[in-house]
Amino acid sequence: MRAVIAHLLWPLLVAVCIAGYWYGGQVGYPVLAFNLTYFGLAIMLLILERVMPYEPAWMTSDGQLLNDIAHTVLNKGLGQVIAASVAMLGLAQTGPEAASGFWPGDWPLWAQVLLAMILGEFGLYWAHRTSHEFRAIWHWHAIHHSVTKLWIVNTGRFHFLDSIWKTAFALTIAGVAGAPKDVIVWVLAITTYIGFLTHCNVDMRCGPLNWVFSTPELHRWHHNRDPIEGNVNYGENFILWDMVFGTRHLPSDRKPPANIGCKDAVPDSFLGQLAYPFQAWARRDFFNKKKVV
Repeated sequence: MRAVIAHLLWPLLVAVCIAGYWYGGQVGYPVLAFNLTYFGLAIMLLILERVMPYEPAWMTSDGQLLNDIAHTVLNKGLGQVIAASVAMLGLAQTGPEAASGFWPGDWPLWAQVLLAMILGEFGLYWAHRTSHEFRAIWHWHAIHHSVTKLWIVNTGRFHFLDSIWKTAFALTIAGVAGAPKDVIVWVLAITTYIGFLTHCNVDMRCGPLNWVFSTPELHRWHHNRDPIEGNVNYGENFILWDMVFGTRHLPSDRKPPANIGCKDAVPDSFLGQLAYPFQAWARRDFFNKKKVV
């Protein structure tokens, strides 16, 4: 029975969140629907991490709970929630009201969202990959990789420079393409759902979905301490660009190691983690290119 549940969980949770958000938009409450699905998914995954964890060793405290929450709220979560909520309320523009440029505004909404996700994913892929391959950029991304366990609470553990870097890549591409605001907001919502699922410590077996989406099974390899097997699986939502550029990695003969993290001496304190990139830049050649993990 557990194996059956493990195979159904990922697609079921994604489908429920998307359906809930869609229904909220249909009845005129998109912001409420987003918040309900967002926090509902988080609560469900917290429960599942206790009921059917993927890695039991990750259930013990790493002493970073408050830091993880602070990074999520202050550096990533709050900015994304405010941006999405403001856009949905129509109080500010995160994109044009109608399609412009070469954007196929006559396509069905689902097709436009899919196209925007594929284009935006190209930006997210390269923002993520450069964060690993260029030392100057890695210093802010190391905050995320300094975790020694994966679970729902450290999904949003990102330095604010990291969040700006990734968002700028993705939204610039969508903006240049002329994607309308409602499409961009849909992409932000789906990216949030998949991000939660990708990072959770829940036993999920995604099978063929591992060839389409960024799943927990793929992302656990990305947190490997070994750069050979850690500088892989950069996709945020889809694994498409990893397949195109040869960075998809999912061995069939073994599990990823539970001993995850990075080699950088990232401080334990929240303020120390915020300061870490700037201190690292002061100690190193800013333009030194080096593959890291």
